[in-house]
Amino acid sequence: MTTAESRVIMISGANRGIGLATARRLASDGHRLSLGARSPDKIPADTIPGGPHIAPWTAEDKTTSTAWVEEALSRYGRIDGLVMNAGVVLGGDLETGDEEDFDRMWEVNFKGPLRLVRAALPALRKSSHGRVVTVVSLAGKRVLSKEILGYSASKFAALSLSHAIRRAGWNDGVRATAVCPGLVDTDMVADVTAPEGQFKIAPETIADTVAYALGLPNEASVAEILVNSRFEATL
Repeated sequence: MTTAESRVIMISGANRGIGLATARRLASDGHRLSLGARSPDKIPADTIPGGPHIAPWTAEDKTTSTAWVEEALSRYGRIDGLVMNAGVVLGGDLETGDEEDFDRMWEVNFKGPLRLVRAALPALRKSSHGRVVTVVSLAGKRVLSKEILGYSASKFAALSLSHAIRRAGWNDGVRATAVCPGLVDTDMVADVTAPEGQFKIAPETIADTVAYALGLPNEASVAEILVNSRFEATL
């Protein structure tokens, strides 16, 4: 595996929360970064060491994935890792959920990552140690509430995508890991109070987990990492 200083990592949704924490962690490790976000001007680049490349990327836009990958390759000449972190949660109740909300979660949480990895996969294959980490959710492992069916369904799809990437890229040294956290202390769930016996996980903890997955050698592939904030006997 190449040294940290020579590795180029793309991160989606890097303007806040898990994405920003991951960017800061990976930059401190010496990685060169290409950061994508719907509002790239909101990425606090001055707080991320190394002067990262910043590009506009919108999950629902079919053109921005290819454009971002091309920009990253133009700047660095290679891509060694991809962290697919951007996501949206709009609930999606079983009986009354708005189908437009279901559609948007499907676009952002599944089809956006699908387009992005399709664009980046040729470069990841050339790396011979390409890494793809998808930030999924424990909601993609089980449905605890009918009120978030739409979100859970989109995250189940994101989990299946991670496994498909792992299979597709295996012979070329591409390894894919799905990181599935419980409740994380981000703006997305700022209005959610953790139930009794549950905690909110710090974004930096998930950033550490992503860094671990990216750093594994080819012969030590981990398909899923579950990071819970409460005791669940079945997980």
